[in-house]
Amino acid sequence: MLIETLSVFPEMFDTVMSTSILGRASRAGLFEFRAHDLRDWTHDRHRTVDDEPYGGGQGMLMKVEPIFEAVEAISASGPRPRTVFFTPCGDRFDQACAERLAGCERLLLVCGRYEGMDERAYDLADERLSIGDYVLTGGELPAMVVADAVVRLIPGALGDEMSPVDESFSTRPSGGLLEYAQYTRPASFRGREVPPVLLSGDHARVDAWRRADAIERTCRWRPDLIDGAGLTPEERDRARELVARYHGPDARPARE
Repeated sequence: MLIETLSVFPEMFDTVMSTSILGRASRAGLFEFRAHDLRDWTHDRHRTVDDEPYGGGQGMLMKVEPIFEAVEAISASGPRPRTVFFTPCGDRFDQACAERLAGCERLLLVCGRYEGMDERAYDLADERLSIGDYVLTGGELPAMVVADAVVRLIPGALGDEMSPVDESFSTRPSGGLLEYAQYTRPASFRGREVPPVLLSGDHARVDAWRRADAIERTCRWRPDLIDGAGLTPEERDRARELVARYHGPDARPARE
């Protein structure tokens, strides 16, 4: 897999993409990363990538010409990338999106700056994404978030192939819930004990406890996820009780 970014600050990616899981996966040849400098496609001595918006207003906008030239030049070499732009108008990035993008042969993540981009630049986008309802100074951080979420889904990146399956928000048939609570040594810390079942060595009981705990944690902290979780009828009845306990009897029940 090839992941590329287009940005006016390509150096921002150096540490993130070479450290920890992403760094190990890159060194193992599981994916390749390239950071492109948008200023390489400018044609004036100041390497200008922004200009004042027509009609007035605050701030500066990224110019359309260098973005078009860059994306077209990058795309012309090798297989056509899936081109992603970051914007508040985009679809909310989630685990399902990460899993879909992880299946792409090549990704190009285009990072905006300033007050945004000339609207015509978005004609190049295969999709527009947003990582949340807040304002950032640029698209580099969202690109890092997407790259991290995608790379860890590449087979072999985490070492344990089951790691992404059991995590929060997984879209696998058994997923859709927050991850269960986890513990390590010591078994007792300042009066707080590890649940005895986790010390039992009985894998069936441990699995059952983890499933029940995942449902309870989701009902407590993210009840909005319950509707999309793959629950049995018995688990759904239990979820209704838990949602009512944590959020009151008028809380919206899990769907049949």
